[in-house]
Amino acid sequence: MGPDVILLSHQLRVTGTGGVLATAPLVQSKSYFEVKIQQGGCWSVGLATRQADLSRKWGGGDGESWCLCSDNATRHNDEEFRPVVATGVQPTSATKPVTTTANGILNNSAAAAAGLIAIEDLQEDLLMTTGSEQKSPADLSPVDTLINAPQRDFPDEGDILGVAFDHVELNFYFNGKNLEVPFLNVRGPALFPVIYVGNGAILDIILDNFTHGPPPGFERILLEQSLL
Repeated sequence: MGPDVILLSHQLRVTGTGGVLATAPLVQSKSYFEVKIQQGGCWSVGLATRQADLSRKWGGGDGESWCLCSDNATRHNDEEFRPVVATGVQPTSATKPVTTTANGILNNSAAAAAGLIAIEDLQEDLLMTTGSEQKSPADLSPVDTLINAPQRDFPDEGDILGVAFDHVELNFYFNGKNLEVPFLNVRGPALFPVIYVGNGAILDIILDNFTHGPPPGFERILLEQSLL
């Protein structure tokens, strides 16, 4: 464990600065665990050997760790591969910005250009008039919620990361969806789940009672580990 790592909640919550390994290696053929991002910051999640450098806040900085990192990159052997998820396209002459009508409703054409559901696409009984008056969250209609909700493509606070490993391929999941950025031929004398944190990040490792569940054929780590 890194010298500046802090463990809480029965050694399942990680904060501070540095990395920490689980107490036992992954020995079964197909294993899965989850990590919940309780608070954002700098973090990395993945697998590592006991020779990995746990003093840094990023994983993947050496040949002993394979990690998904909070800056939209995967890292191994101090090489980064990005972006994990393509970010939104900036408006160009071919891409119109999102606009609204005088009463604040998204224009159909603008919403379509931005890849959003247009107002006309929603059921008529869900529509409510929208004025300039601010509404409390309890008064928001489904249309208001759709328009106001942040569109997030990469894990952030409150999201769940899934990690699946079959001793050849390492895959990462975001709220149950495969990010399709696998590490191939991941090998080592013994590989352990690893979490790196920094800049105020707080992460929880989940070893059972998963939020989204493992992919077909995968199961929880047979020896439930706490973190050292």
